[in-house]
Amino acid sequence: MNRILNIYLFLIAILIGLEICAGVFVAPVIFNPANLIGEGVLTHFQSGQIMTEIFLRFNKVLLIISILAFIAESINLANKNKNFNIKFSTFMLAFVNLVLALLFIFYFSNYIVNAQQIGPSMTQTASFAQMHKASEWTMKIMLIAQTFLFFIKFPSIKNELKQEAK
Repeated sequence: MNRILNIYLFLIAILIGLEICAGVFVAPVIFNPANLIGEGVLTHFQSGQIMTEIFLRFNKVLLIISILAFIAESINLANKNKNFNIKFSTFMLAFVNLVLALLFIFYFSNYIVNAQQIGPSMTQTASFAQMHKASEWTMKIMLIAQTFLFFIKFPSIKNELKQEAK
């Protein structure tokens, strides 16, 4: 069981790391290419297309790990040997994460892709800006939920090691 928990925590950590990297390292570089390679290389629209492709690839990882986390926490909720408050909290965090992941993937990402397919003018509207801002907030809330889930589950490793040692 300890090995499964380790893999589970590793997957959550990967997800957290990917989200931080996308927001802190990748996006600023892609949306500011002039700082690195000069003016006129990429338009803001083209930078957005590149970032969208990165997120479309990320979405697959997000979906798989979010589903696995929800399944793991659903199974854990049925475990009678563990503290109900902790089980319920981790279940709800995994549930919130899954719902937000589904919204990010199937609602926000689709909206952004469709707007980009129409053209640059569609990505410069107030409705696009609002939708994009909402997708950023969705990602931030997912990141917070995943971080809480990770740190609530992390002490479980120590507890299981102690039980296995007995």
